[in-house]
Order: sequence, then C-alpha cells, then structure tokens
Amino acid sequence: MSSAPSPAARSPRSGLLPRLRGLLPTRVSRRTRVLAWLVLVSNVVIVGTGGLVRLTGSGMGCETWPYCTSESLVPTRELGIHGLIEFGNRTLTGVLVIIALLAFLAVVRTGRRDLRALTLANGIGIILQAVIGGIVVWLHLPPTLVGIHFVISAALVANGAALVARAFAPAGPRRLAVSRPFASLAHLTSGFVAVTVLVGILLTGSGPHAGDDLAARNGLDPVLWQHIHSWPAYITFALTLVMIFASWRTPPAQRLNLWVGLLLAIEVTQIAVGLWQARTGLPIVLVNIHMVLAVSLVAAMTAVVMHLKTSVPAENPTPLTVATAGAQP
Repeated sequence: MSSAPSPAARSPRSGLLPRLRGLLPTRVSRRTRVLAWLVLVSNVVIVGTGGLVRLTGSGMGCETWPYCTSESLVPTRELGIHGLIEFGNRTLTGVLVIIALLAFLAVVRTGRRDLRALTLANGIGIILQAVIGGIVVWLHLPPTLVGIHFVISAALVANGAALVARAFAPAGPRRLAVSRPFASLAHLTSGFVAVTVLVGILLTGSGPHAGDDLAARNGLDPVLWQHIHSWPAYITFALTLVMIFASWRTPPAQRLNLWVGLLLAIEVTQIAVGLWQARTGLPIVLVNIHMVLAVSLVAAMTAVVMHLKTSVPAENPTPLTVATAGAQP
C-alpha cells in the first residue's frame, strides 16, 4: 500500500509565502536607495498636482469620493477639464501607494528598523491623506481641512527626505557629529521653517485660489497676513546664513555645507517667487511653484537635521581579543 501523501504534497501552495519572502532583499542596495528617492520625489510631485487642482478651480471636478460622480468612478465628458485634473491627482495617489509598498518590501527583511518605520509611516500617511482628501471634497473644500491636507503632504515629504538620508547611512547607533550650539541652531531654524509653512497655509486660506468659486475662505486679511508670513521667512533666511558660515567648521564627512547651501538656495528662490507673485496678482503658475518650493524647503531642512549625526564606527578589537583569536587553531 502506498503511504498517504504529505501535507505539502496535498497543498502545493503551502510553501508559496516562504518562497515569496525569500525573494525579498536582505540588505540595503542601490535599488533600495532608488526607491527611497522615488518616495521623496513622488510626494513632492503630488503637491504640485494637488496645487494645480486648487489653482485651476478643479477642487470639485469630481464631486464625490471615491467616485467622480454618483454613477461613475472616472470623469465623464460633462465634467470637462476640471474632472480630468482632479481625477489625475487621484490617480497619482495610486502610484504613490505602489511606490510606498515597494519601498517597504525592499527594507522589511534588511533588519533596519529605522527604514521599516519610515517606509511604513509613508504608506500609512498616503492612505490617511487620501481619506482626508475625500472628506475635503465631501465638505466642499473647507480651508481648515485643506490646510491640514497640506500639512500632511509636508510631513510626508519630510519623511521621504529622512528615508533617503537613512538609506545612504550605515546601520547602527549614531552620535552627534557637530557642536551642540550648531545642532541647536539647526533645530531652531527648522522650527522657523515649520512656522513659515504654517503661516503660509493660513495666508493661502484667505486668498483667491480656493479650488472652487463656492468654497469658503477663512476670513483673514490677506494683505496683513502676507506681511506676517514674511517675518518667520526672513528669520529663517537669517538663521540659515549663520549656519552657512558655521557649517564650514563641521567635519567634511558630514557634507553639511552642501545641505545648508541647498537650503539657502531654496530659500532665496522661494523669497523671490513669493515677492514676484505678490506683486503680480498671484498668477497660478507662480503660486504652484511657491507651493512646491515650500515642501522642497521642508525636505532640505530635514536633510540638514538628518546630517547632524553620524554613525558610530564599530569598536576596534582589543589586543587581548586579537591575540586570543590568533591563538585559536
């Protein structure tokens, strides 16, 4: 008599998950770093497309969520260009979800808890962002929720910048690589970056580009808040100039002068675009560039903060350990 088939023989797919798990990388490679960059770039790009939705008055281009109309998932001809613009931004969210999943799978078996946490946070943030976007549409674009929507976008960009920095850094413990006064200066600057972005969101909620002609505004005086917005921006610029001079005295391996220089370049461009748009009646092209530069500023500031620390090198073996190892057969 033949023996009964084994459980594995009765279930040919029983080993599928272990085999798929075995395909996942176990170390951080060039592919992992490319995916980290894709996470960052895609989260910046969707800020630009989201800004296009609002600036072209397409915020209600698809009046329901997740559908475009009560009977159609995709835009209909009656919705016109506004429906296509709004639906295009929704579609890009799907691309972000795919990139987030691939990035997580690329690090889940590497043993890098920092990378796993950052990629997981990115995926959860994108899903949360999509849900809030739907609520924004349901409630007809209230400025407070639109502002929260942008804050989450900025946080996702900061997360992406941190992911890129950590993907290029070795695993293991880290220590401060700069003086404490410089680190305090960097964190103070990051605080003013956050204030600048938040005040800019309040200013945007008072301006003309609401995403729809019937959308509410927050009632603030846009002229007054333009001046209030400029104060933390100029303080950030001044603090960055101080960091530029101080960064030349930091260890060259940290390349802090490069990241602080990038931060300064974005600030100069942002200030120029901000002044230009204010003096030309807020044209949508300049406003959209200003929005993308705002999250680029957040990314550059995150890069500076991430490079304040360096990995702790492995301790050299003691002479006794070396001698003992050499004496072994």
